[in-house]
Amino acid sequence: MIKTIITFIFVFGVIVIVHEFGHYYFAKRAGIMVREFAIGMGPKLLSFHKNGTTYTLRLLPIGGYVRMAGLGEDDEDLQKGMPVMLKLDDSGVVTKINTSKKATFDGIPMEITGYDLIDDLWVQGYVMGDESNEVRYPVDREASIIEEDGTEIQIAPRNVQFDSAKLSKRAMTNIAGPMNNFILAVVLYMVIAFVQGGVSDLSTNQIIVDANAPAAVAGIKTGDKIIAINHQKTSDWESITNQISKSKKDVLVTIEHSGHEKQVKIHPKIVTENGQKRSVIGIRPHQETSVIAKWKYGFTATIDNSLAIFKALGNLVTDFSLNKLGGPVAIFKMSESVANQGWMMVLSFTAMLSINIGIINLLPIPALDGGKLILNLYEAIRGKPMDPKKEGILTAIGFGLVMLLMILVTWNDIRRYFF
Repeated sequence: MIKTIITFIFVFGVIVIVHEFGHYYFAKRAGIMVREFAIGMGPKLLSFHKNGTTYTLRLLPIGGYVRMAGLGEDDEDLQKGMPVMLKLDDSGVVTKINTSKKATFDGIPMEITGYDLIDDLWVQGYVMGDESNEVRYPVDREASIIEEDGTEIQIAPRNVQFDSAKLSKRAMTNIAGPMNNFILAVVLYMVIAFVQGGVSDLSTNQIIVDANAPAAVAGIKTGDKIIAINHQKTSDWESITNQISKSKKDVLVTIEHSGHEKQVKIHPKIVTENGQKRSVIGIRPHQETSVIAKWKYGFTATIDNSLAIFKALGNLVTDFSLNKLGGPVAIFKMSESVANQGWMMVLSFTAMLSINIGIINLLPIPALDGGKLILNLYEAIRGKPMDPKKEGILTAIGFGLVMLLMILVTWNDIRRYFF
């Protein structure tokens, strides 16, 4: 169980950090203030503040977020009538506003009657409970607010808010998370190829023979080419495996060895996988060991798995079933399986899941990165952004649908795996 938990946290942690770092990096480059970079969800465990951003580690290892100034989810915590504590510098300018009971410092107690932390930067209210004396203080551009849960974030004047950045930079910030997911997959598949010493070349009929396997007993050697099975020509790995798996009796294999052809008869071994029986003779695809092949594998494996996921999504549209979807519970159960198969399988699982998350985030659903890109495209075509109220409604609907689907998928996973 401990190994499964460590694997789950590692896989999810790496994917979330890489995804959110994409948003974070390009937001910073665009001049957008990133107020919080959070790993995990729920209650805050740890936090520190540096260069305008608060970095937090939260309790539940099931996601993360980058909180950019000016977006709908970045509402200010100040409200009229709220009691706060103000910290002023020597010139009487507010440098910190405390709304939390979890953090304390010596300052001036005030009941808020008004504020502007975006344009003119001021806060006013009754000091020391004296409602006959309303005082206004200027607020420093780099002042911070201590939120109710004790998290300290910096205020966000208008020029550092999301909508103040150029459209192209906002679009790049939106797409950067999924883009990083694909880059992570490419890098992980390259690492796997280098650690394994090579990659399978499925385009050739040249093979590797396992020791003491039926093929080895029949005299087939590593490096031989299988040019026909049961008189059916085979030119690549797929055609070889298709012919062998169909054979229930002896297999007549035509091989090319040192430029000469010969035929051998092999008695296959019958194995059961996922409830299905198939024939095997103990061979593997030829390994390509060049550096170029290993680098290339990072891209080809990512592309092949992406296409497989798109195909699965298409199948989901035509024949929807919750059993075809998986949430954190399903990922945890899969982590249990891969944890027992070694780190290479963990890396492969991480790469595959990263591609999944990248593709899902690119779906044109409001609240997801793909939905935000659609709004960027709408703005580019129309020449101005969508009305904020309409955009807010669309985002709320999209978020609600995503949350509903997540609840249904999670409940279905719990029923599948635990009941």
